[in-house]
Parts: sequence; structure tokens; C-alpha cells
Amino acid sequence: MSEWDKKRDVMQRYDLTAHIYDMRYAEEQTAKIEAAMEIIDVEKGSLVLDVGCGTGVLFNHVANKAKTIVGLDISKEILLQAKERARKFSNAHLILADADNMPLEEGMFSHVFALTLVQNTPDPLKTLNEIKRVTKENAVIAVTGLKKKFPMKAFKSLLQDAGLDVIALKSESSNDHVAVCTKFFH
Repeated sequence: MSEWDKKRDVMQRYDLTAHIYDMRYAEEQTAKIEAAMEIIDVEKGSLVLDVGCGTGVLFNHVANKAKTIVGLDISKEILLQAKERARKFSNAHLILADADNMPLEEGMFSHVFALTLVQNTPDPLKTLNEIKRVTKENAVIAVTGLKKKFPMKAFKSLLQDAGLDVIALKSESSNDHVAVCTKFFH
């Protein structure tokens, strides 16, 4: 399957399930967010990017703290659901785009969340490198990896290959590993 075919399949799956996404996954997404937020401090001046934002569940956790939060997703229908949630926050913005080719400037964001993303991309390393491109020095990057797709050793290896320094890694009581990272600097 080509890279684009995989992306189209993911986009179509989320387009078809957007109307029931929160009912099925909001609790699970909230648990991942809360696990990451135990370590992450979002300050008032923060520029936050939520790559693969889905319905914007993260907005409820960071929009009142951040200067700006940008939700980016490849699924138009899921972004329509996120739009409803974003209306409550004047600093929340949405972009329909591919996580591997984000129409964003380099070094822009202080915090990036990539929750339930890398297992849905054709090349997770490429995706993480694109995420690094849009982050500032000393940015905090939260990444989750589905355990059945990424056993612990493979997940750690992926993060290391992407040049991410793992600050914390939680793996208990979830279907996912939750990593909080920063970029390596050489």
C-alpha cells in the first residue's frame, strides 16, 4: 500500500466515524492527555500544536493556559467536530493538513501533542521529524504509541531515532505508551 493510500484510508476512517468519535474514544483520549499533563506545564505564553487533533479533546485541557492552540488533522469531518469544541476558546484554531507536510513555520511551537497519531501514519519517523521541524528549541513533545503496534523497545527506538530525548514514559493502565520528550541538540 502506498503512503498516500494509507493516509487516504486513515482520513476516510475518521471521516466516517467523526460523529461518534467522542462517544467511543473521548475517555481514552482524556486519560492520555492527563498522563502527559502530569509532567507538562503549559504556561500563558505557550504556542501549542495538537497534531492529529481529532475532535479537539486537548483544547479543554490547555486552551485556558496557552496563548494559542492549533489543532491539525487530515480528516475534514473530524475537524468539523473539533470546530464545535474550539468555539469555546478564542485562541483555538484548526488546520486541515497532513501531519507529514504541515503548512507551518519552522521552530514555532513550544508544546506539541501527537496523541494517537504515529500508529496512523505510513512512516512514523518522518512524522516525528516533521513535528520536530515546527518546534522551538527546548519544546516539549508528547507522543503516544499504541502498544500492539509499538512494543516498548520499538517505541523507545522510534523516539530515539527521531532525535527525541524522553523525559518521562508511562505505560501502565493504558493501551498506549505516553512519552513526554524534548529534542536532542548537538
